[in-house]
Amino acid sequence: MRKGLIVWFLIAILSLSWLDHVNTLHQNKDSNDDDEDDSDDIETDSSNRHIRGHDGSNQVKFKEVKDESTKSNLKDTDSLTMSLNDDPPLSSTSVPSLSLAPSLADETSDVSGENNVLDEIESPPAEETEEEKRANIFYETAMKLLNSSKSDKPRAYNLLLDSAKLNNTKAMEMVSQALIFGDNLPINLPLAINFLTILSEQGNTKAQMFLGFLYASGLGVNASQAKALLYYTFAATGGNPVAQMAIGYRHWAGISVIPSCESALNYYKKVAKKVEEEVSFSGGTAIQRVRLLDELENPGSYTGILDDDLLQYYQFLADKGDVHAQVGLGQLHYQGGRGVEQDHARALNYFLQAAEAGNANAMAFLGKMYLEGSSVVQQSNETALKYFKMAADKGNSVGQSGLGVMYLYGKGVEKDYQKAFKYFSQAASQGWVDGQLQLGIMYFNGLGVPKDYKTAIKYFTMASQSGHVLGFYNLAQIHASGTGILRSCSTAVELFKNVAERGNWGTTLMSAHTDYKEGRIAEAFIKYSFMAELGYEQAQSNAAFILDRGEIEFFAKNESLARALMYWSRSAAQGYSIARVKLGDYYYYGYGTDIDYKTAAAQYRMASDLQSNAQALFNLGYMHEQGLGLKKDFHLAKRYYDMAADSSADAHVPVAFARLKLAIVYGLESFKQYNWARLASHVNATKILGPDWDLYLMTALALLLGLVVYIRRMPQP
Repeated sequence: MRKGLIVWFLIAILSLSWLDHVNTLHQNKDSNDDDEDDSDDIETDSSNRHIRGHDGSNQVKFKEVKDESTKSNLKDTDSLTMSLNDDPPLSSTSVPSLSLAPSLADETSDVSGENNVLDEIESPPAEETEEEKRANIFYETAMKLLNSSKSDKPRAYNLLLDSAKLNNTKAMEMVSQALIFGDNLPINLPLAINFLTILSEQGNTKAQMFLGFLYASGLGVNASQAKALLYYTFAATGGNPVAQMAIGYRHWAGISVIPSCESALNYYKKVAKKVEEEVSFSGGTAIQRVRLLDELENPGSYTGILDDDLLQYYQFLADKGDVHAQVGLGQLHYQGGRGVEQDHARALNYFLQAAEAGNANAMAFLGKMYLEGSSVVQQSNETALKYFKMAADKGNSVGQSGLGVMYLYGKGVEKDYQKAFKYFSQAASQGWVDGQLQLGIMYFNGLGVPKDYKTAIKYFTMASQSGHVLGFYNLAQIHASGTGILRSCSTAVELFKNVAERGNWGTTLMSAHTDYKEGRIAEAFIKYSFMAELGYEQAQSNAAFILDRGEIEFFAKNESLARALMYWSRSAAQGYSIARVKLGDYYYYGYGTDIDYKTAAAQYRMASDLQSNAQALFNLGYMHEQGLGLKKDFHLAKRYYDMAADSSADAHVPVAFARLKLAIVYGLESFKQYNWARLASHVNATKILGPDWDLYLMTALALLLGLVVYIRRMPQP
């Protein structure tokens, strides 16, 4: 019975296998027929199919597959999906697609399924929701307001805020910065962080950079240097120059990373290259760097910012036909800076008026404007050449340099290195910075003259001393590569850093100063903190200054002082002697840290050794006198007091009192050393007058001196 069942079971299996084989043969025959039909259809419809490669959409015609071996290979492969672009995937309702770069289309023999080629079908764009429509309307209206001749920024930014709340990413990016800096919108860090987080997750490098700043400074979030470094790195890798600058500074100063000159050089070089590419014939935008502490202690000092009343006076003179005022205002509006925004339309107007009056400088700058071209002036080599010649004929160095550029690069004329060299030499001999720069370029590259790196470096140095961005950049390149000079990574970093700090983001420094003068302290502090992250020393000292004075309430008092200590430290590391003295004060009095007289003395010594700071010298004298952190030594104390007086005229009066007090104290100490002076040995000024007896003595001496001066000034009988 069991054997019979087994036999029947085997017969059933064989029958089923035979039926399956027959069905397969039929299916293969039908499939081959369908393939031939499909190939005809593909050849007919190929003109309507598009494949997107790296360089955008490229139309490729599919060829009919005629080779039988190729057909068999196509059937052997189950599926293949390649995508060499970043387009979003097709919707689930569309036919599966094959996306190939055009150069690979003919080499690929494997496709999925039973068809030879699968079509890439572009899904229709999704219909905008009502929310998206409203967001776009708000955004477009805001941009029209910002770009109109009568810009209404407050209204525009309110519309951008409404658009951002409806998830418009372009509006989010603009609004986030405004909410952080308080420009055109009130400061709102939580909302800004919300927008930035959304943008950051989408790969927006600017958002990542700002998140890095907020985590680094602890504004709106708990400070985290690890997260700051992470976001900065993401943004820098994505090509954001501001983030690259922040990372470069961190590697240079060793903030949360191991100090590395080469890493800093790599980042700063990238940023400097972008700044160099944007520098015009004018040499770039001038950025005024004002230290609030210096401004406070020296109210009459020159800050570089043009007073509004003075600017209006110059405008009044220019309108009355004063040629010098017209040229000055033209240059001011042409380059920007000194608190004046760049405005080529106004610059053109002033230059034209002065040129009509025969001013050579105005003619030369008109030549510059036409050589460069702008939204106001259409680029014209012919017009530029005309104005340069007019100016050069009057012996103007700017016009001579302009003609040199025309001949050096063949702009509107045939290249002529000899003429270029002649005009640059004439301009350089008159001290014009661009003539010096171009001579350096000619000697460095051997254009019309023998290569001479030493002479090239001389001219680049002269140009950099006059503040030309490209002078610094070319010197940085030379020091980085060691061409014609011993390679120096540190010098190259300092020079590239100088160039990087002249980028258009530097205008935030001037905006912060304007905010501070107008009483917008919180806005100024955030901007200074942001620029401090990028390595601007003036921003670091100004952020510390605001925290030191307790002018903001972002942090508790002790935390504010600790943060001020950090900013003073970074500023001092970049060579600001007063910041070094401040560090000494913080350690001496225990502000934001524990009292540490030895560290305080070390800070004062560094300030005195490097910059001969009078305050630091005076403090060292006092610490030697008192024996605080240093050996008690009256002779050294007097020496430091003398050095302080020699370093600054302002120190003469306090040093005079200090010397007098020191003499009295020294006399008492000497008097106590003799055995016959038992009375003096029992005299203990501290017990009698208290621990501040020396201050009482100085006060008495000051009163005595005042009395003497008063008596001497009394009218004689």
